[in-house]
Amino acid sequence: MSEPRRPQRRSRVPTGRLERLVRIGWLTGEIALGGAAEGLRRIGGGAPSPSSVFLTGAAGRRLASRLSTMRGAAMKLGQLLSLEADDLLPPEVTEALSVLRAEGDAMPRSQLRRVLGRNWGKGWEQRFASFDFEPIAAASIGQVHAAVTRDGRELALKIQYPGVASSIDSDVDNLAALLRLARVLPGDVDFSLVLAEAKHQLRREADYQTEAEQLRRYRALLSDDPEFVVPRVHDDFTTSRILAMDRLRGVPLEDACGSDHTDARRDALCALLLRLVLRELFEFGFMQSDPNFANYLLLPDGRVALLDLGAGYEIPPALSSGYARLFRAAADQNRGELKRVAQEIGFIAASDTPAQAEAIVDLMLLATEPLQHRGVYDFGASKLPARARDAGTSLVFKQGVWRPPPAATLLLQRKLGGTFLVCVRLRGRVDARALLEEALARRASDEARAAAPARASDGDRAEAPF
Repeated sequence: MSEPRRPQRRSRVPTGRLERLVRIGWLTGEIALGGAAEGLRRIGGGAPSPSSVFLTGAAGRRLASRLSTMRGAAMKLGQLLSLEADDLLPPEVTEALSVLRAEGDAMPRSQLRRVLGRNWGKGWEQRFASFDFEPIAAASIGQVHAAVTRDGRELALKIQYPGVASSIDSDVDNLAALLRLARVLPGDVDFSLVLAEAKHQLRREADYQTEAEQLRRYRALLSDDPEFVVPRVHDDFTTSRILAMDRLRGVPLEDACGSDHTDARRDALCALLLRLVLRELFEFGFMQSDPNFANYLLLPDGRVALLDLGAGYEIPPALSSGYARLFRAAADQNRGELKRVAQEIGFIAASDTPAQAEAIVDLMLLATEPLQHRGVYDFGASKLPARARDAGTSLVFKQGVWRPPPAATLLLQRKLGGTFLVCVRLRGRVDARALLEEALARRASDEARAAAPARASDGDRAEAPF
């Protein structure tokens, strides 16, 4: 693992569902009172009136602070909100919530020791030559510690916060209710499928045995690519709440944004990440769906380490095939085919008006702009996030399309959009269309090879004597 800034704050993780409900209840009350006060201030002429008096910059900072102490599903949803609700939140609120993407509070040592004792049993300290009680990082689901075993293995230990797994459903439901109060989630839109998918994914992320399996799978899938490293799992120290991996030393991918790295290096990194996401989508059928900067590590030898497979996502074959057709149509700017595929996947609903359907197609063409461009696409100069945000805002407020995307596409869209955002941050210049053409050609070749034995087998059966 890397050596980022170590967490400065420590606070006890609330473990019981009732205690966590009370914490969110307090926060709901604070935001409601703050909204009432803000409404009175605006009535008195203190400020112009945006869409919601409930979620101001001050309320956003309060929300971020409370969620960072709660950790778990509540903090995870706050992180997603800060990334994916730019078109619905005031800029000062998005900025306030962005702190959740850095680090949460760390557990006090006494609570950490109880977690380790429950998972490894009495006398667990004797299994280590050294154990660093200062965490390397503290995130939404758990915190990471460095240790050296008696036989000399250097480990990064991902230790889950207590109570996180058992409170996922209640955290999601209660935070969704809070966000409806703050008018971040519109009250007349059915988010039940999205919330159900969020719960399902968070339950998977909270099972470290599942993540261990996904790490092993991803490591095997990338074994033919020398530019990536996936850490090994150490089963003798791994439980459902502790994940033991190789400790990898390097710097976060975000460091490549600085002047210490050349433009050529940034371009190469962006091309590498784009090629990876296309392989995930069209070749692996399996994706690491969280493109957070912290989940990529630049190693001293130039390779990129992929650290977090808690958000591993099994892509249904039909969805992978649909996206192949979708990207083909987008690259060719074939609006008719793009519309047909978008209807099949569920981006366009039967109830959408012709104008709404055309607006959705416009947004999809904008979002896939790098894949349409012939030659090198300059992500840094594109202003694509701002333009996509403006188009999304127009779709919501002018066209009245308040519907969330299909639940099956949420994690996939998160990885695709997040990878584009990483390329924007890195100011990469990449021939993204060429990478897409390469990926689609390889997919077509693989499908042809897979179909050939079946055709041959059918022929053999047809010619066999009876």
